[in-house]
Amino acid sequence: MQFIRKYYEVFWSALFLAAALIVQHAFSFSGNEFIFLPLYGISYLFVGGPVWIKAFKSIQKGTIFSEFMLMGIATVGAFAIGEYAEGVAVMLFYMVGEYAQGNAVRKARHSIESLINQQPDTADVERNGEVQQVHPSEVKPGEIIHVKPGAKVPLDGELITNRASFNAAALTGESKPMTRNAGEEVWAGSVNELIAVKIKVTKDYEDSRLSDILNMVQEASQRKAPTQRFITSFAKVYTPIVVWLATALTFLPWLFLDSYVFEEWFYRALIFLVVSCPCGLVISIPLGYFGGIGAASKNGILLKGSDYLDQLRKMDTLFLDKTGTLTEGSFEVQKIEPANGAATDQILALAASLERHSTHPVAKAILSYANGQELTEAQDVQEIPGRGLKGVMSGDQVLAGNLKLMEEHNVQVSQTEEDDPSTFVYVASGGQHLGTIHIADRIKPDTVQALKDLRELGVKKLIMLSGDNEKTTRFMADKMGLTDAYGGLLPDDKFNKVKDALSSEHIVGFMGDGLNDAPVITLADVGIAMGGIGSDAAIETADVVIQTDQPSKLPQAIRISRFTHKIVWQNIGFALGIKVLVMGLATVGLATMWEAIFADVGVALIAIGNAIRVQRKFSEEKISLSSFFGFDDENSDINNTPETCCEVC
Repeated sequence: MQFIRKYYEVFWSALFLAAALIVQHAFSFSGNEFIFLPLYGISYLFVGGPVWIKAFKSIQKGTIFSEFMLMGIATVGAFAIGEYAEGVAVMLFYMVGEYAQGNAVRKARHSIESLINQQPDTADVERNGEVQQVHPSEVKPGEIIHVKPGAKVPLDGELITNRASFNAAALTGESKPMTRNAGEEVWAGSVNELIAVKIKVTKDYEDSRLSDILNMVQEASQRKAPTQRFITSFAKVYTPIVVWLATALTFLPWLFLDSYVFEEWFYRALIFLVVSCPCGLVISIPLGYFGGIGAASKNGILLKGSDYLDQLRKMDTLFLDKTGTLTEGSFEVQKIEPANGAATDQILALAASLERHSTHPVAKAILSYANGQELTEAQDVQEIPGRGLKGVMSGDQVLAGNLKLMEEHNVQVSQTEEDDPSTFVYVASGGQHLGTIHIADRIKPDTVQALKDLRELGVKKLIMLSGDNEKTTRFMADKMGLTDAYGGLLPDDKFNKVKDALSSEHIVGFMGDGLNDAPVITLADVGIAMGGIGSDAAIETADVVIQTDQPSKLPQAIRISRFTHKIVWQNIGFALGIKVLVMGLATVGLATMWEAIFADVGVALIAIGNAIRVQRKFSEEKISLSSFFGFDDENSDINNTPETCCEVC
């Protein structure tokens, strides 16, 4: 009964069509046409009525040659020459195709928009000494929320509870739970695993990481790739052309043939019209891209438009930031090397007093190392991109940064060990070098394999750019197997490196995570940001966001883009090839309306089935044809209006 209620037009049309065929062919008696003709008419009205309504609405909007008009003319024409069964069958199977297309598109979009279900609609917040349940939009930054085991975190915040585990698979595509300690960030949409926790809210509801992801993904499904834009434009020109060709096919033979029979050539023209419906072609293109974007999102890769799927596929040059992108960005202080008689505690206190005004990973490492040490209040603190920090303490100017910062302020630095690959933070006060803090970073576990995979996928140039010193940059590059690496770069140096590489002959990408990477991410043909530890500016300007911060996700994104492209062009070639073949056969009288039905509806269904291979290949979720089309979804909306290819595109 559920199936009948969802697809009642198709069901009743098929029932009356079967009755009409039985009366016409199984029972031969005088006047049986007075029975089967009304049955054919009723059958046609169930499926043809909605199509004609849409045809007239399209005309009101200024579109005369729509797919609805093509089907309407073809089926009414079939009735006019006595081909009643074929006329109904064309419209019936067209409606079946429309339902299949609508369900397939909704299923593909659902795979993209399923993140919406991760956004909780209630939050337990502490107010006036009690816990109140409110909508997350009513909770303000600074308030404390409670999250029970198994519940979803409603808002971004800092963990107050000492330690807890969260499953962020819906956001990152990574099934392994992440452990958070007190003071560390927790994202909305994550599932609290084991114990009840308290979280201090840091962002408004609409500014949460999950909300940003939802907005990005929804915008992505609206951005069309060049192939989509071409096919949509092509269909608008193609449809009126075939209508005039069908008209010519009906009447031109009269000028050249002595044995011209109107009904015969009119029938051929009707077949021509049915075949020419561009739905199978038009629907399969966006469906392929929806599948690609959906498969990427399930793998923790957010694409801000299907055009970036095409760009990723063609990318042959990639610039990579070092810290936080290829390395973990979780620095640890290795040692403090005093100079000019300064004490290590003094060096650490001065550096930490400045660094607490920064969010850079190096600053976090120094503050972590200085945990519990008394700090001095610094005045006029400035963070200088690519250099470090400066401020005033006890009347003296204090500096904490790299060698260039020291040189710009005429500070003579004591030399460190030449073979030490650490990142150096030089500390100076009153124009005198007091000491050097040695900090080390670790290469991410999947970085080396990711770089190898990128080379195998045709990314010929891999260049590492870093604000770190040349020695450390070169040391890290050698460990990663990179030959091209540049250290000691300021943000504008990175920008110029990428700008110089841009050309019409190459697709250039840049992958980074920091605030200073945002201009370069915007500049590159494909801007890629690390979404876990990445700055909001980097994520906002990026075309591709890797939620798990794993470099290995980028090769996976390229594989998805290439497979999607392959599927899209398979569908284009198959649909056009079959349509041209049957049009040719119809022109010379070798095709019937049944071949036309296959060339329209059959091709559309095969193309849709081909398109779902993208999600089957790159998603752990097993997708069957019936579930993709929605025919076995008992919980879907009964008001299941078919979605047309015009509405999709």
